[in-house]
Amino acid sequence: MTFHHEAIWAIAILATAGVIIRPLRVPEWVWAVIGAVLLVLTGLIPLSMAGAGLLKGGDVYLFLIGMMLLSETARANGLFDWIATWAVNHAAGSTVKLFTLVYLAGVVVTTFMSNDATAVVLTPAVFAAATKAKADPLPLLFACALVANAASFVLPVSNPANLVLYDGALPALGSWMVSFALPSLLAIVTTYLVLRGMERTHLRQECASQVETIPLTLGGKAAFGGIVLTALLLVTVSAFDRPLGLPTALAGIGTALGVSALARRSPIALMRDISWGVLPLVGGLFVLVAAVESTGLVGEIARLLQHTANANPVTAAWGAGTLLAFMSNIMNNLPAGLIASEAVAQAHVPRLVIDNLLIGVDLGPNLSVTGSLATILWLQVIRRGGEDVGFLQFLKIGAVAMPVALFTALGARFLVG
Repeated sequence: MTFHHEAIWAIAILATAGVIIRPLRVPEWVWAVIGAVLLVLTGLIPLSMAGAGLLKGGDVYLFLIGMMLLSETARANGLFDWIATWAVNHAAGSTVKLFTLVYLAGVVVTTFMSNDATAVVLTPAVFAAATKAKADPLPLLFACALVANAASFVLPVSNPANLVLYDGALPALGSWMVSFALPSLLAIVTTYLVLRGMERTHLRQECASQVETIPLTLGGKAAFGGIVLTALLLVTVSAFDRPLGLPTALAGIGTALGVSALARRSPIALMRDISWGVLPLVGGLFVLVAAVESTGLVGEIARLLQHTANANPVTAAWGAGTLLAFMSNIMNNLPAGLIASEAVAQAHVPRLVIDNLLIGVDLGPNLSVTGSLATILWLQVIRRGGEDVGFLQFLKIGAVAMPVALFTALGARFLVG
C-alpha cells in the first residue's frame, strides 16, 4: 500500500470514528463532511471523483427527503398523537401489550415503507404514545430501532440497502420470498423475544389504561392517506425493479403541499423542523467510499470472496454474511453495502453468498447505534424528543439481540437451499 493510499485510509477511518463517537457532541454529518472535504483539499482524490461519489447517492437523498417530509407532515397535523392515543387505549394498562403493538407496527411500516420510514415516521408516534401512557419510553424506542433492521429484508423495498447490494438486479419477488421469508420471520421473532427478555424489568411497570381520545383532523387524515399511498407506490415501484428515490420524493412533496393547503399552513414551517443534516452525512459517506474504492480494496475483497466461494460456497456464505454484519458497525452499513456490491459484481459468486451478505448488511446494524442510516435517523428523532441513547447503552442490547437474530437468519437461509 502506497503512502497515498495510507493517507486516504487514515482520513476515512478518522471521519468514520467521528461519526460513531461524536467528539464534543458535534453532529455526525460534520465529521463525514470534514473527511470528504479533506480528501479533496489534500489532493488525495480529484474533485471529479468526489462529485461522482456525491451523484451516486442521488437516489438515497431523494428517498430520505420524501420520508422526512412525510414524517414532519404527519407530526405537524396530529397524526402521531392520534396513533399514540389509539395504541395506549388498546394496550389497556399493559406495558407489555403496548410494547408488542409498537413492535408489530414496526414490522408493518418497515416491510412496506422501509426501515428508514420506521425511524422517521413511527418513532415520533411511539414517543408520543409513551408520553401519553406515562411509561418508560426506552423499551418502546428500542423496539423501533431494532425492528427497523430486523424486518428490513421481508421485501426488497424494506431497506434501500437491498437495492444497493443487488445493484439493480433484484431477484423476482417470488424468488425473493423463497430465499428470505423464513430468515426474515425468524429474525423478527428472535429480536422481539430477546428485546422483551432484556427489558422485562421495565415492561413490568404499569402504564395508563385509558387516555382522552382526540379526533383526527382533516390534515391528519390527509397525511395518513399520503403515507398509505406512498407505501403502495413503493411496493409497486419495487416490483418493477425501479429506483425508489424520485417516487418517494414526489410523494413526500405532494403530501406536504396538499396537506398544508388543506390545513391552511405554510409548508415552509415544515421544512424548518426537518433534520436536514442526514443529507450531508450520506453525501460525505459516499465520497469516503469512492476514495476507499480507489485504493484497490474492492478488487482485493472480490478476489478473496471468489477464491473462498470456489473452494467452499457454504463457508464463504457464512463467513461473508457474518463479516459484513460486523463491518457494518465499524463503517456504517451504507458504505459497507456499497463496497460489498462492487465486490460481488466483480467476483461472480453463488446466490447463497449474495443472500447471506444481504442478511448481514441488514441485520448487522442492530449491534450499534451508528450501524445503519435508520438507527442514526432514529437517534436524531429521539434527541428531538429529549431522550438520548449512548453507544454503550445501545451496545448492551445489540450485543445480544444482533448475533442471535443474525445466526438464526443465516442458518434459516442455508436450510432453504
